[in-house]
Amino acid sequence: HVQLVESGGGLVEPGDSLRLSCAASLGTFSDYALGWFRQVPRKAREVVAAVAHDGDVKYYADSVKGRFTISRDNTANTVALEMTNLKIEDTANYYCAASNAYYSFFMDTPENHMNHWGKGTAVTVSS
Repeated sequence: HVQLVESGGGLVEPGDSLRLSCAASLGTFSDYALGWFRQVPRKAREVVAAVAHDGDVKYYADSVKGRFTISRDNTANTVALEMTNLKIEDTANYYCAASNAYYSFFMDTPENHMNHWGKGTAVTVSS
């Protein structure tokens, strides 16, 4: 049974840090590229960060470069998103996603090319 389950969201203040985690049941976990999307109401989901199947190649949206770090543990079947210096504009629902092709995260409408999705975890940054 394929499943992605996010955790770690919450309410924080600007400048704070938060760590999101995604536990995955994907069969052969290391076959999948993994990533984090986020979405706010009335806007499309956007890719925040992605990591290739071996963990060596990573992508970050310009808006989070230098603040967010994606990492994966192919032994524990998890992918994490370490978020630091959070800003109000980081407020969103964050979704873990898996694809059997790393390039899928960079296609037009990447959300249409993911194999699996989690249900999301809410992050609210507010003073």
